[in-house]
Formats: sequence, structure tokens, C-alpha cells
Amino acid sequence: MAEVIIAILTVLIYMTLWFLYGQKKGRNDVADIAWGPGFYVLALVLMLYSESYDLYSILALLMIAVWSVRLAAHISERHAKSSEDKRYVAMKNGWKFKTLQAYTNVFLLQGVFMLLVSAPIILFFSDSTTQLSWYNWVGLLIWIIGFSFEAVGDSQLKKFLLKKSNKGKVMQQGLWQYTRHPNYFGEITLWWGFYIFTLFTEYWFIGIVGPVTITLLILGVSGIPMLEKRYKGNKEYDEYKKRTSSFFPLPSKTN
Repeated sequence: MAEVIIAILTVLIYMTLWFLYGQKKGRNDVADIAWGPGFYVLALVLMLYSESYDLYSILALLMIAVWSVRLAAHISERHAKSSEDKRYVAMKNGWKFKTLQAYTNVFLLQGVFMLLVSAPIILFFSDSTTQLSWYNWVGLLIWIIGFSFEAVGDSQLKKFLLKKSNKGKVMQQGLWQYTRHPNYFGEITLWWGFYIFTLFTEYWFIGIVGPVTITLLILGVSGIPMLEKRYKGNKEYDEYKKRTSSFFPLPSKTN
């Protein structure tokens, strides 16, 4: 399938350019900024290649664009006010060949995950279907729910952290009183929504690799486990954990 080769080359070039930018800045954590826009660039390239300019394709591209722009803007703003993420600093300190390993262990590895998560995007733009069906609207609705949780959760946390009186405190307001990770819940939900939106294109069953990958990454690798590790031993957070759902939004438990 030509689209797969184009996707691999697009992501390879894209992540290499970000690697070079990261080397110039002396920060490997620019890979976080690159994550969202990478999906938009990939989708746009595939759309142009397939010459899919119907409402179906434009709507899919718009979903990816809205998500990627918001995420990139959010992370860029956070990076501009801080030094390199401690996670990346720790990785760098353990490397013998820092430049090479930055390229392979951060940027190329992220590129691989980007391709896996992009499975439904690649399959979508390799299909000739142009008519919208009921499952597309179901997928769009789920995507909207996920995007809303992610965007609102991030916005609420940002406002909370801006107040000096909240320094050192644990965010427990708004969506954060129903789930300890509304942004991660939103991220996973919107990708499952996009997958449902792309159902019944050719080889649609392979596309499930995308939402499954992002779900496993967030729930078991670089998302929730890593963040919760930061709060280990924090008494306020321990109490927060006892009454608040880890992932799915649920009513807060009473003491």
C-alpha cells in the first residue's frame, strides 16, 4: 500500500527536522510539541496524495487539526515558561552517545508510536468511500466528548496552577473531582472516537491498532503511571486518590 510508505517517509522526515531543531535548542523535550502537529502533517500529506477533498475527508482532517493545534499550543506555552522536562534530562544523563541516542530513543521512537496511533488515519485516506453514515456521527460525538474533556481539563489545571495560593496543592476542582486524569481520559476517548469515525473503510479492523496503542501508552507507560509516581508520598494526593476515580469520570466517594 503506497499510503503506508508515504506515511513512514513523512513521519521520518518530520521527526528528523524536529530532532535538528531540538539539537539547536539543546532540548529533547521539543518532541512533546512535535507530537500533535505530526498527525496533522501526516493526514494532510495523505489527503493531498489521495486527492480526497470530499466532506468526509475534510471533516476527518478538521478533527485532527483542531486537536493537534490545541495540544501543540498548550504544550508550547508550558515549555516556554520552563527548562527542559526532568524526564528528558534524566534520560540524557544516562546516555553514552547523547546525540545519536536522542535521535533514536526520543524522536525516532516517537515517530514509531505516531505511525501506530495513526493507523486509522492512514487507512482512512487510502479508502475511496465518500458517504457519511450513522457510525461516522457516533464517532464524531465520542471525539467531541473526548476533546472537551482534554481541553477543559487542561484549561482548569492551568488556571489552578497560575494562582500562587495553590502552589504545592493538588488540583481537585472541576473535572478533576470526577477523575484524576480528565485530560488523559479525553485523549484516549477522542482517539477511539476517531477510530469509530473511520470504521468500515478497507482493512478498518487493522485501524484498531491506533486507539489501542494510545490507550496502552497512557494507562501503562508514559501517562498515568509516570504522573502518579511524582505524587508518591504526598498525603493530600493519597487522600485525593481514595475518593477520586483514576480514569473514568465517576462521582467522588465520600469519606
